[in-house]
Amino acid sequence: QDPLVASGGGLVPPGGSLRLSCLASFKMDYYAFAWFRRAPGKEREWVSAIASSDESTHYVDSVKGRFTIARDNAKNTVYLQMNNLKPEDTAVYYCAADNSIIQSDLGRMAAYDYWGQGTQVTVSS
Repeated sequence: QDPLVASGGGLVPPGGSLRLSCLASFKMDYYAFAWFRRAPGKEREWVSAIASSDESTHYVDSVKGRFTIARDNAKNTVYLQMNNLKPEDTAVYYCAADNSIIQSDLGRMAAYDYWGQGTQVTVSS
């Protein structure tokens, strides 16, 4: 069983919204979570992260004001609400988790030990 299961992707027109979910198979209270994405022909890039200690949220500049990350520890789920989607947001989105990340490493892919399988988001008219 994968430790993280991502879902919620789909096909939406520009300006549309989607909410991605990342369900953890473990108790997630002390884990930081992040979303990464890989667009066609590009490297995987960090999108957003939420810390475990203070639940502070962090975003790449290109999604600030459009995406919101949130966590529900009681449901073992992390969400990524994506509004005003653009064609350049098209990618496979991955969630990741780790319980020993310092704040400055929240955007670093190699810092995360647990990964989900990815969910496809396509923004197109």
